[in-house]
Amino acid sequence: MALRLIKLAFTKYPVTANAVTYGSLYVTADFSQQLVTKKFLASPPQPIDTVALSRYAIFGCGVGSHMLYFWYKWLDKRYVGTATTTIVKKVLLDQFLMTPQLLVVFYLTMAVLEGREDLFEEMRNKYAKTFQSSCLFWLPVQTVNFLFVPPAARVVYVGTGSLAWANILCWIKRQPQDGEAQDAEGQQGQLQQQ
Repeated sequence: MALRLIKLAFTKYPVTANAVTYGSLYVTADFSQQLVTKKFLASPPQPIDTVALSRYAIFGCGVGSHMLYFWYKWLDKRYVGTATTTIVKKVLLDQFLMTPQLLVVFYLTMAVLEGREDLFEEMRNKYAKTFQSSCLFWLPVQTVNFLFVPPAARVVYVGTGSLAWANILCWIKRQPQDGEAQDAEGQQGQLQQQ
C-alpha cells in the first residue's frame, strides 16, 4: 500500500515528490553530520543548529531538487539509452556543466539565508575544493545512475547519494575560511593571555 502511494506521488506529482524527498535527504544528511561533529566529537557537546537544518531544507526542497529534476528530464530526453558513449556524455555533462552551476547556487543560497554581507566570499574560498571533492564522489555515482537507475527515480537516487555528499559538503562548508581561522586563533590567544 505504501509503495503504491509513493509510486502514485512520483507519477502524479513528480516535482513535489522529488522536492520533498531530496529536501528530506539533505536535512537528514546535515543532521547526521551535525550529530557526529557537535555531539560526539565536540567537547563539550554543542546543540544541533536547527537554523542550519532549515537552510538545508530550503535549499534541498526549494532550489536544488528543482534544478536537478528539470536537468535530468532534459538530459534523459536529449541522450537516450545506455550505450557507453551516451553514459559518458551524460556523466561528463552532469559533472562539468550542471555541477558547477549547482555549487554556485548552493553557496549563494546559503550566503543569502545566512545574511552574509559578501555573498561570494565563502564561494571564492571553498569552491575549488568543493568541486574537486564533487568530482571524486559524483563521477562514479552518476555513472551508476545513468547506467542502472530508471529516469523517474534519478532525483531520488541523487538525493540518496546526497546523504553521503551533503555530509562532505557540510564539512567543507563548516571549515573556517582563511580569515576566520586567523580571527579564531587570535581570539583564542587573547583569551589565553587574560
